[in-house]
Amino acid sequence: MMSKETTTVTLASGTVAAAAAQPVAQTNPPTIDDAFNTLKTYDWGADRAALNPIDQAIIATHGDAAARKALEKRLVDTLAGGISRSAQDYVCRKLRVVGTAQSIKALAALLPAEETSHIARYALERIPDEKAVGALRDALPKVGPKLKPGVIGSLGKRRDTRSVEAIAKLLGDPDLQVSRAAAQAQALIGTPAAARQLSRFAKNAPAPMKLRVADACLTCAEQLVADGKKSEAVGLYKDLQGSDQPAHVKVAAMKGMLAASKK
Repeated sequence: MMSKETTTVTLASGTVAAAAAQPVAQTNPPTIDDAFNTLKTYDWGADRAALNPIDQAIIATHGDAAARKALEKRLVDTLAGGISRSAQDYVCRKLRVVGTAQSIKALAALLPAEETSHIARYALERIPDEKAVGALRDALPKVGPKLKPGVIGSLGKRRDTRSVEAIAKLLGDPDLQVSRAAAQAQALIGTPAAARQLSRFAKNAPAPMKLRVADACLTCAEQLVADGKKSEAVGLYKDLQGSDQPAHVKVAAMKGMLAASKK
């Protein structure tokens, strides 16, 4: 007669054997095709891991121009396919890394919309092609006041000399965010033409912009020095020695002028 202990062991062994006889389900990792299909319906809260093959492909195609171009085209085609705001954000972030001239048209189409303008700008800022700057330049007169500071800022980061005149017209904009962005952009562009626009505006800048434009002039002068245009920098520093300037601005301008005057 079988004991209770023997019965228990026998049943347990049978259970293990039955489990071992069952086929093991194979879970294949998602492919890049799976990831691009996921992007078509991807939205906030979805499993981000499903897009990992695209991230891995970006790493794998580094140094392989043809493969990188093909990957970029798939991203661009997806971006133009009516995907969600979340998916657009993801694709634009990837185009910041792999984007070239073939991405510019799709990214430029996102610039006028408040929901996507900033992510499109970030990608365009990183694309070295001159057409990327041209897309930002073309968008400047078309976007509304809420988006205009961002586009101005992107042009400043790209040091777009062709935007100096257009940005100069916005220095006195009644919207302080626009006016401040314009001053900072001229400072970053940092050419003699940008310096002249800042100096001209500084002479009659309204009170809320007085200190902001002075800071912009200091930054612009530093850029001029870095570019070897020391005489233009000294001229800008001299403009900041007026009695209407705060003490710390005059001190900074004096230090900058002395540094720029050294051989």
